[in-house]
Amino acid sequence: MTKILLAEDDDSLRGFLARALERAGYEVTACADGDEAVSHLDERWDLLLTDIVMPGVDGIEVARQAAARQPDLRIMFITGFAAVALSAKEQAPAGSKVLSKPIHLREIVAEVERMCKAA
Repeated sequence: MTKILLAEDDDSLRGFLARALERAGYEVTACADGDEAVSHLDERWDLLLTDIVMPGVDGIEVARQAAARQPDLRIMFITGFAAVALSAKEQAPAGSKVLSKPIHLREIVAEVERMCKAA
């Protein structure tokens, strides 16, 4: 089963994302912030799905640390800030995808499916 590490500081969005991805057949570990996500990076993941702007360690740093430990990891960012999205494209590990909020859950699930199939 495909394993996804989800980092999102918005409680309701994190819950919605986790449930939608689990219904789509993925195993999801949901983290409330970047610090919690970093604590899970020693595990093997197929995809990191992270917000960019979070308290503590931000999503870009989580992605950098994750990519350093697992270079073949697929990485997808979600953000509600257009300027942050543009900056993330420059700072993020190669091959990362950036999605801007608001985004429909079906769109995120479809993007996750595309990224995981490309593996």
